[in-house]
Amino acid sequence: MINLDNLTTAVGELDENKVLSMLGDFVKTNPSQEDAQKVVAACQGGMAIVGDLFEKKVYFVGDLIFAGDLLNNAIEELKPILGSASRKEVGSIVLGTVEGDLHDIGKNIFRSMAEAAGFKVVDLGIDVPGRVFVDKVKEIKPAIVGMSGVLSLALESMKAIVNALQEAGLRDGIKIIIGGNPVTKEACDQIGADAFTTNAAEGVKICQGWI
Repeated sequence: MINLDNLTTAVGELDENKVLSMLGDFVKTNPSQEDAQKVVAACQGGMAIVGDLFEKKVYFVGDLIFAGDLLNNAIEELKPILGSASRKEVGSIVLGTVEGDLHDIGKNIFRSMAEAAGFKVVDLGIDVPGRVFVDKVKEIKPAIVGMSGVLSLALESMKAIVNALQEAGLRDGIKIIIGGNPVTKEACDQIGADAFTTNAAEGVKICQGWI
C-alpha cells in the first residue's frame, strides 16, 4: 500500500515527479476504490499544506496554479479506479467573475483549491451578469455563491448580483463570498455578502467552515 503520509508531503512540496510516480505504482497494485479514495484524501491534505504555505508567503500565485494542475493530474491518474466517484463532494459552489471584469486567475486558483477540498464547483466564467447567476442558482441550488473581480467597478456588479438573488427569493438559502483586489470588509457589508477574501486558500477555509 502507498505511504499516504509521504504522498501528502510530496503534494505539499509540489514534487510532481514523486507524486505521479507514487500514484503510478499504486495503480499497478490493483487497489480498491476505497483505497483510492484514501489516496485522494492524502492528496487533498497536501493541498491544505500548499494553502498554508501560501498564507505564510512561502508559496506564491504560480505555486497555487501549479498545485491545482498537480491535483487534477493526480485525479486523472486515479480515475480508472475511482470511476465516477472521484471525489467525495462536500457541497456545491456557483462561481464566476462578475459582469464588466475579465480577470480569471484568482477565480481559477480558488476553483482548483475548492475542488481539491471536495467541493463541486460550477464555474460560470468571466463577465457574468446577475441573471446568469440567478438562473444557475435556481438550477442547481448550491450552498455557496462565489463572485470574483479585480476592477473597482466589479464591486457595483457584485452588489447588483446580490440584489438580483434577493429579488428572486434565493438569497436566504445561500452563503455568498466575494474575492479580488478591491474587496474590503466595508465593501462586503455594502454589497451584502457573507464574507470576503483576497486569498484563495483563506476563501476555501471560509467555505469549509460554512459546510
